[in-house]
Amino acid sequence: MLVFWWVLTLLLMLAGLAGTVIPLIPGTIIILGAAALHHFAAGPAHSVDWPTLVILTLLMLAAQALDLVSGSIGAKWFGATRWGALGGIAGGIAGLFFGIPGIFIGPPAGVLIGELLGGKGILPAGRSTWGTLLGTTAGIFAKFLIGLVMIAWFLIAAIH
Repeated sequence: MLVFWWVLTLLLMLAGLAGTVIPLIPGTIIILGAAALHHFAAGPAHSVDWPTLVILTLLMLAAQALDLVSGSIGAKWFGATRWGALGGIAGGIAGLFFGIPGIFIGPPAGVLIGELLGGKGILPAGRSTWGTLLGTTAGIFAKFLIGLVMIAWFLIAAIH
């Protein structure tokens, strides 16, 4: 039965790792859930301890926070105003209704429209939009790395 829990845990963790780069799939939450499932199903003698679960939870929270702010940080770095930030939020919400393409196109389009409505010219507005894309891409990459760290931490703690 222990082999079953290991296989299920590893499959869930791989799905979670994929979810760090696929929109709408809560990757690091799935990885944490898999670790918790393994802890309770396999028992503390054959799994990770509570401190490991706390560390994985903190890593998951860091990834979620990064996901929320990465696009905004990139936009601010490239000179976005409040209009751009509001446009990015509105574009992100609107993009949810158009599936995966909308999730990628919505926030930058919202930043661009918000900056233009706020009185910026097309070049400064485009610069803010570019910042949003770079920030979001960096956030996705960082979430993927955090997911890898979570899985490695789990495996080392569980095997040790």
